[in-house]
Amino acid sequence: QVQLVESGGGLVQAGGSLRLSCTASGGIFSTRAMGWYRQAPGKEREFVAAINWNGVKTYNTDSVKGRFTISRDNAKNTLYLQMNSLKPEDTAVYYCVVDRTPYTNRPNDNNYWGHGAQVTVSS
Repeated sequence: QVQLVESGGGLVQAGGSLRLSCTASGGIFSTRAMGWYRQAPGKEREFVAAINWNGVKTYNTDSVKGRFTISRDNAKNTLYLQMNSLKPEDTAVYYCVVDRTPYTNRPNDNNYWGHGAQVTVSS
């Protein structure tokens, strides 16, 4: 059974950094595109970043470009999101996403989802 567990969230001041981790079980990690979404209070869930199935291509939403970096470590079955220069606008619950379809460049409509990690950025 595929399970995703996020960690690394917390409270930081504006300008600070956090590193989110997502550990996946179920034996599918090395063949799947993965990513991060977030949902702020009162807003819809939005795409943040993604990495393709073999880690050679990444994607980022404009609002986090130059600040967030997505990466993966297949040996550890772990996806990361390094978040630097955090802003209050980054406050949200961050969700790890893994594509149910193998060998894609980014997660599509049919995904596995983690339960979320709270990131709060104070000003």
